[in-house]
Amino acid sequence: MALGDDKAIGDGTGDGKGVSMLPGLGGNGRYGRIDADLSDDGPRRGIESNRYIFACAIFASLNSVLLGYDVGVMSGCIIFIQKDLHITEVQQEVLVGCLSILSLVGSLAAGRTSDAIGRKWTIGLAAIIFQTGAAIMAFAPSFQVLILGRLLAGVGIGFGVMIAPVYIAEISPTVSRGSFTSFPEIFINLGILLGYISNYVFSGLSEHISWRIMLGIGILPSVFIGFALFVIPESPRWLVMQNRLEEARSVLMRINENEKEVENRLREIEEAAGVVEGEKYVEKAVWREFLRPSPTLRRMLIIGIGIQCFQQISGIDATVYYSPTIFRDAGIKSDSKLLAATVAVGIAKTTFILVAILLIDRVGRKPLLYVSTIGMTVCLFCLGLALSLLGNNLVYPRVGILVAILSVCGNVAFFSVGIGPICWVLSSEIFPQRLRAQAVALGTVGNRVSSGLIAMSFLSMCRAITVAGTFFIFSAISAVSVIFINMYVPETKGKSLEQIEMLIDTRREWQPIEVELGDAEHLVQKD
Repeated sequence: MALGDDKAIGDGTGDGKGVSMLPGLGGNGRYGRIDADLSDDGPRRGIESNRYIFACAIFASLNSVLLGYDVGVMSGCIIFIQKDLHITEVQQEVLVGCLSILSLVGSLAAGRTSDAIGRKWTIGLAAIIFQTGAAIMAFAPSFQVLILGRLLAGVGIGFGVMIAPVYIAEISPTVSRGSFTSFPEIFINLGILLGYISNYVFSGLSEHISWRIMLGIGILPSVFIGFALFVIPESPRWLVMQNRLEEARSVLMRINENEKEVENRLREIEEAAGVVEGEKYVEKAVWREFLRPSPTLRRMLIIGIGIQCFQQISGIDATVYYSPTIFRDAGIKSDSKLLAATVAVGIAKTTFILVAILLIDRVGRKPLLYVSTIGMTVCLFCLGLALSLLGNNLVYPRVGILVAILSVCGNVAFFSVGIGPICWVLSSEIFPQRLRAQAVALGTVGNRVSSGLIAMSFLSMCRAITVAGTFFIFSAISAVSVIFINMYVPETKGKSLEQIEMLIDTRREWQPIEVELGDAEHLVQKD
């Protein structure tokens, strides 16, 4: 075939052997033909659509700041709450861990709510519930009232952490979906850092006032969410499931570069959603499929719930919540120095999430997961080793303190590079459209339950087997997560949400969808 054969290459009416008919070039693929309709404002419109999606991802991720801030600020608050309200060690564990347990209620409810009222308004509902809980906590006169506020805050956080990645995945283009869907994890890390800074800044106030201000400041991010609801659109995939096709087309026009791409994406979404089926039938089928999953759905659930649980049972929340306890055990005694050390942890955690954002759509999900989990395994083992050596006076105290701080910072850094953000990316990618919201809710429940159990049992475990022994166990669990990733987790980089379903479907042979320009030229020359 000659390079100048316009019939084979130029139009889509050839015999199917030309480049235009290859999977991924034109049609429903990611790449268009060289002679496709490209208006002069194509690049400019592409930049505008990316900016719009960027803004939507930021606004949708604001709820994640609330979770991060609570995790970070409570590590310091608990010191002052214990002194002010005179709570016991068991009450400390309950106060810290109950938020994660209670958030599963919000996560379960969010799956149904987001299918009923939409992704966008579920984000707003999450903010309202959290605001109410944060206000109650800030003015709580007793431990019982504090727990009540914690209950509401937990439900609100459960709504927020479940819906944000789902919404962002459904509005993001394939080529940058990993980066955009990682935004909630960025904001969780930002919230943790702000919580640590709040601890440090307000630690000089009286015991009765300091922790109340620390908790009350958490209301501010949710206020901005109210304004965000007037900016962000509804998810086009949810609109299609509601048979609101014109509204879905309007949203797609704002987040895609040309009308042809809009129509192709709309057709793919319609096919994936099965809009010919009645809404009530789809809703019933969801739970029927969960109770009796097909081999493909079973594999999806193993991946989605498994990666969520491993993210937490390797001890990340215990490391963050109880970092002052860890550093005190390492030998730091001053409260101000303890809080300063936790700020260093927050900076490390927030900085390295930016590395993940830059690499996730270039390197891929799975390589970053390997780096992350192997690095965490090593850091957790080193932390356990440092603390055990300190206990036996086998090293100089300052060396042990330095190794402990570096190990904690390294652990949170490796977490942020991989399993932290990619856990949420994968969870929002791997499930089919009709099951996505409620399947992600199930995975989020596994995440929150694991987080709560670790947070509520950490002090008791430390008392039973020492702090060092606890981190040796976390290191072993992290090592198991490496094996899980190798056996079950697929690479989803560069594939549309609809293509990923085909990738995981064990009943069908998946064929690569994308063909790069260099591959196309090679094929043409070969002909």
